Amino acid sequence: MRKLKIGLISFAHLHAVSYLHVLLQRNDVELLGISDENRERVEPFCRQYQIPYFADYRELLAGDADAVIISSENSRHAEMTIEAAKHKKHVLCEKPLGISKNEMRQMIEACKEHGVQLMTSFPNRYIPMIVQAKEAIDRGEIGQVVAVKATNKGEMIGGWFNDPSLSGGGALIDHTVHVMDLLNWMLRSKAVEVYAVSGSLFHGVDIDDAGIVHVKFENGVFAALDASWSRTHAFPYKRDLTMEIIGTDGTLSIDYFAQINEVYSQTTDHAEWSYWGDNKDELLIDDFITCLNEGKEVPINGEDGYNSTVIALAAYESVRLKKPVNL
Repeated sequence: MRKLKIGLISFAHLHAVSYLHVLLQRNDVELLGISDENRERVEPFCRQYQIPYFADYRELLAGDADAVIISSENSRHAEMTIEAAKHKKHVLCEKPLGISKNEMRQMIEACKEHGVQLMTSFPNRYIPMIVQAKEAIDRGEIGQVVAVKATNKGEMIGGWFNDPSLSGGGALIDHTVHVMDLLNWMLRSKAVEVYAVSGSLFHGVDIDDAGIVHVKFENGVFAALDASWSRTHAFPYKRDLTMEIIGTDGTLSIDYFAQINEVYSQTTDHAEWSYWGDNKDELLIDDFITCLNEGKEVPINGEDGYNSTVIALAAYESVRLKKPVNL
């Protein structure tokens, strides 16, 4: 069996470590290297697992990798994806796909031009309760969906996430794209209007750490999302993901992090939740690799990444204008 050759570009985003561990468990993958201009960030992994290190990601792209996983700062997604496409490498890119409409279109077109696939990293699509909720909606079990109330609250990570030139924004872009991708997918409809408010309420930093995003979809559904960095360090888990999907004949309630054990230990200064549910990153990586091996189209492509991110970008425009924005 031929192994799929994969390289990892940047460990700036926290998900890179999870992706690495998933790949290390597979016998159908050959890890060709890790590239990160910050060697200190990846040196422990390169040393422990004997993985070649590349200071310049272009050196990694010059090799014979079939695909790369990009987990860089958001502002570098476009540059790295376009360069990977020119080297005929398939790409799994961390969310948000980009920080402007123009650069995301360039990413999508570059991958099309060079005949490679671009997949956006939205592992929440693989959460079993999300999949089952979508199937229930498709079967008409709650009638016609009319509204959605959702939350995606988390800790403020800090670092480059607090630098808009690298991140594209704060909590609004960080936590809006995940939920909006789910709604685009589950509702089979695109957003047509966005109204948002935001502020810096929790951490004393000059970036949005709180926001409420209201979205109207083409099919008439309204959605309201709490996208914030409002979790304190003392909270048992760093983030949440909840959705209440209201239909004409019923309601679906989703709480992804309900699958936890409560842990009380004297080694920490607060209670913790130990998550025991399915590994969504593992399911995402498995789907990416399966599609490449079988020559199938990836299920979460660049257009999906674009369609969710433009909602977050419209939210910032709405905040600036203090009125709803049409898409």
